[in-house]
Amino acid sequence: MRQREILRYDQTLFRDREVFEFTYMPDVLHHRDAQIRELALLARPALRGGSPRSAVLRGPPGTGKTTTARRLFAEIEETTQQIAPVYINCKQHRTPFAVFACIFEAVVGYTPPSTGKHIDEVVRLAAKRLSERDAALLVCLDDANYLYEARQFNDLLYRILRLYEGWDVRKPGVFAISSDLRLNLSTGVDERVRSVFHPTEVNFPPYAKPEILEILGDRIRQGLYPNVMPKANVTLIADLTAREQDIRIGIDLVRVAAENAENAGRRTATRKDVMDASRSIITPTLQKRAADLSEGERTLLYRIAELAQNTGADMTSGAIYEATQEYIPTGETTYRTRLRRLEEAGLIDLALRTDRGRTREVLLRFAPEQVLAACGRTGKTGAP
Repeated sequence: MRQREILRYDQTLFRDREVFEFTYMPDVLHHRDAQIRELALLARPALRGGSPRSAVLRGPPGTGKTTTARRLFAEIEETTQQIAPVYINCKQHRTPFAVFACIFEAVVGYTPPSTGKHIDEVVRLAAKRLSERDAALLVCLDDANYLYEARQFNDLLYRILRLYEGWDVRKPGVFAISSDLRLNLSTGVDERVRSVFHPTEVNFPPYAKPEILEILGDRIRQGLYPNVMPKANVTLIADLTAREQDIRIGIDLVRVAAENAENAGRRTATRKDVMDASRSIITPTLQKRAADLSEGERTLLYRIAELAQNTGADMTSGAIYEATQEYIPTGETTYRTRLRRLEEAGLIDLALRTDRGRTREVLLRFAPEQVLAACGRTGKTGAP
């Protein structure tokens, strides 16, 4: 290897590592113009002395929901005092007190003590400050499905949206973000909340490969020095990312592949660096998705992977249904429900085949061997 290709111990391939953090706010938000416009329209009434509208941001993981909401909230903070935007990560803040403590801190300007203050006092002081500012509260509950699972979603929405009834404030708005496609936050609320929660559903579809290439290209230009990531590697990473339908995986693949090259003292990442990165990133993703399945869904996935190992196997949905009856004797309705769940979880694709009477072909989105390993022995046990 020529000397000029060797990286010295005190050199780095990274121009800016922060560019590859999930919390990084890109200068340009690609391919989410329609969504950010729709959310801006929902917030706009508050600029004229009214109340912001509510929304549910829905889509698979890694489709730009959080970044879009945070970008809009940042623009609101920079341009107006008439709206008080509050972003809350519900993975970290899952109790009513924790959520209202975040609202209090954003509105009042300091953190309330974790002990010695009742939630009603925290709410009162936050509402008092909103009234003094004559600002409309707009709350983003990111990963709101965690509140739903903790049985806190209804009570929190009720407290937030009905804040105007007890205090001299405008009716707040709530943007609720969920990556759980099984959960419909619009309809999953009780009657008392449904009377005040009328959200617009804003959908975030997965990025297509050309969109992924543009997003990754921007991150690479900002975060790495020139020629660190060859074009062929970027295309490979885009292919892997499109298969997973999660832009965060692509960003992580770039970062880890560059780290692999840097640790080896090379100035350019190789294809092997990318593939090594994919094994450390994609396999845990598959394991997490498989672990979130029910036993019956996991058993079906295991059988699909077994069939996919046979290159001559008929992988249409009807043929798989017949082939799985020995392992999982279920009715067609249960089978098709589980099949749709596997598709929603990003584990399979259901491709339409018009050459065989508009049947669906079941395509694994991971290598069969990886799926079998992720399902483990649990997948073999069978489930009704």
